[in-house]
Amino acid sequence: MPASAPPCFLSHFSALRDPRQATKVLYPLAEILLLMLCATIAGADDFVEIGLWGGERQDFLRRFLPYEHGIPSHDTLCDVIAAIDPDAFKACFLTWVEGLRADIPDVIAIDGKTSRRSHDRRKGRLPLHTVSAWATRQRLVLGQESVAEKSNEITAIPLLLRRLELKGALVTIDAMGTQKEIAQTIVDGGADYVLALKENWPATYAAVEKVFADQPPELELERCETIDGDHGRIETRRHTICRSVEWLFSDRRYPGEFKFPGLAAVGMIESETERGGVIEKDRRYYLCSSKLDANTLACVVRGHWGIENRLHWVLDVVFHDDLARLRSGHGPANMAIVKHVAMNLLTRAKATTSLKNRRKRAGWNQDYLEKIIRRTA
Repeated sequence: MPASAPPCFLSHFSALRDPRQATKVLYPLAEILLLMLCATIAGADDFVEIGLWGGERQDFLRRFLPYEHGIPSHDTLCDVIAAIDPDAFKACFLTWVEGLRADIPDVIAIDGKTSRRSHDRRKGRLPLHTVSAWATRQRLVLGQESVAEKSNEITAIPLLLRRLELKGALVTIDAMGTQKEIAQTIVDGGADYVLALKENWPATYAAVEKVFADQPPELELERCETIDGDHGRIETRRHTICRSVEWLFSDRRYPGEFKFPGLAAVGMIESETERGGVIEKDRRYYLCSSKLDANTLACVVRGHWGIENRLHWVLDVVFHDDLARLRSGHGPANMAIVKHVAMNLLTRAKATTSLKNRRKRAGWNQDYLEKIIRRTA
């Protein structure tokens, strides 16, 4: 019998159906999930490493579950994770992460990432591309949706949004997600949006560009400026918001007309970056369903890129996601969930060190690892 109760997060995954025949199961699904999560937190990056870690840490794992038949082989781990229903796994993840979220509304960034080595050329399988939701203030992965082959993020984003609790949040998406149907999904969920506007809406883009370049006297624009500098770089950002949008709409009905639900403001951010005596300039536009002020627009857009720096970069550099060669069945999508659970737990761990060093410490110190997997708030 285990010396202590299993970590409470396992209860959120108890509804997950074991895909194996019950009479042939030597290694219960709960034991496999606990092994995979603990090993991933502690530094294992593939199933061979997970199996090796488990073999060395059976005493630790038996603090929580019996492991009467020891540790499964890496082939067994691969087969089980490839067979688990990914939709059911995502649903379990969502129930777990909702318990971690604070009650205060957050900025939710939506963006996609490709696991580059998860392709299989012989079978014509494309690499896994996943759209993730990231709570920028709490630094939590809220959910993920795999993009179907021969499809794109436009179809996956609404599926992800409908799974999330959006009420009161502010959702940010890059230009790929600037679609009327996606905006409507956000509004229906009780949230507001800030969507990047690019040339995929050519007429609208031209109209917005013209207004900010040559401000009509009847329109009021609010502005603010920020200056940042590090590593030999100085970046000046000028943020402008227009909270009058009637000029974007027309009484004339035509196919593909501009008609975004709840549109309340249009923003522009001009950046000027000086590095090594060279100056680079950029200008970006945004559609907003809330009458933001210029300072809030600056914080929201800056926060959106946290999904690149604090999620995707961490997955690639700390969890070596781009090197993962898992290709079987639902394996890539399900391992993405395991890594997101591990990352959420590591992010919430009490430490002043980087996630990389927290992961190493968890591999060296079993008591620290136990604190991580038992942490609920």
